[in-house]
Amino acid sequence: MKKRDRKKLNDKIILFPDLEKRLMEKGLECLQQKKFREAIEYLEGAMALEHNDNEIHIGLVLAYFEAGRLSEAKELANSMLQKGLGDYIQIIDLYLMILVQLHQYDEIVATIEILIEEKEIPHDKLEQFTRLLEFSKRMIDSNQEIGLTEGPADEHEPNHQELNLISINDQQEQIMLAAQLAERNIRPFIDEIKSYLQLKEGQPFFKTMLLNVLTEHEYEKEVIVEKLDRKQAFKPANLLGVHEQTQMKRLFHVVANQLEHEDPILYEHIKSLIARHNLIIYPFQLEPFMDEVWGAAYHSLAAEYLGLSQSLEELSQLYHVKEEELIRAGLILMKIEEISSANL
Repeated sequence: MKKRDRKKLNDKIILFPDLEKRLMEKGLECLQQKKFREAIEYLEGAMALEHNDNEIHIGLVLAYFEAGRLSEAKELANSMLQKGLGDYIQIIDLYLMILVQLHQYDEIVATIEILIEEKEIPHDKLEQFTRLLEFSKRMIDSNQEIGLTEGPADEHEPNHQELNLISINDQQEQIMLAAQLAERNIRPFIDEIKSYLQLKEGQPFFKTMLLNVLTEHEYEKEVIVEKLDRKQAFKPANLLGVHEQTQMKRLFHVVANQLEHEDPILYEHIKSLIARHNLIIYPFQLEPFMDEVWGAAYHSLAAEYLGLSQSLEELSQLYHVKEEELIRAGLILMKIEEISSANL
C-alpha cells in the first residue's frame, strides 16, 4: 500500500463521524444496565477521543465506582475538580462519596474544612456538608480510640468503649457507620449491636442497617429483634439480604399484574413504597393478610398520594379481596408509612 493510500485510510478512521458520542451513549446505556465493565470500556474509549466532556467523565467516575474501582474513581473525580470540569459542587459530592467508601476520613475533613473556609458551599448544602464533617471526625476518633481494626478480637473480651449507637439519629451517619462496620472486625461491638436491635427506642431503619451488617458478616448466633410491637429471634447468617426479601418480590408481582402496563407511573410509585417499607420492617414480614390484600392496600395508599380516585370497593374487586381486610391492611401500612417518613 502506498503512503498516500495509508494516509487516506487513516483520515477515514480519524474522521469517523461522532465516534466519541456513540461510545459515550453506549457506555451510559451499559452503566444504566449495570454492565459496568462494558461501560468502562466504552467510556474510556470516548474519553480518549474527547478529553473534556463532562458527561463522559461523570459516567466513567460512576462506572469505576460501581465496579469497585474506587481508587480510579477518586483519581478521575479529583482530576475533574482540578480541571474545572462539570458542576463544582456536584463533583465535590461525588468525590466525597468515593472518599466515604474508601474510609479516607482525614481527606474528607480536610476537603470540607477548605470549602467552608473559602465559602464555596451553597447555603442549601451547608447542613449536609457539616454533618458529614462531624461524622468523619467521629470516625477518625473511632478508628483511633475505639479500635475498628482488622486484627483478631474476642467477642467476649471486655470492651469499655462504645459506638454509642443510641446517639446516632441522622440517617446519613447511620448508613455510613453501617458501611464502615460491614468491612471491619465487629466482634468487639457485637454486644452493643445486639442490645440496640432489641431496644424499643431504637430506630427501625438503623436496626435494619445493623442487622444487614451482621448478615454480611455471616453472624451465626441468634439475635433478638424488636420492631413495630413484634419481637423475634433471628440468625443473621440465615437471613436473605434486605433487598432480596421474597414477600417484597411477590408484592411487586401482584401489583405488576394489575398496573405494569395499564399505569406504569402508579406501578413504580407503589414499588417504591413497598421497598421503602421493607427497609423499616425487615426482617419481619407484613402480616396477617395474603399478598393480594397488601397489594390492594399499597395501591390505595399510592393512589391517595398521587391524588387519584380509587374507591375501596373498586380495589377489593380488582384484587379479589375482602374490603374489611383491605381497610385493616391500610391502617397497618399507614403506621409503617408514618415511621418511614420520619426515618427516610
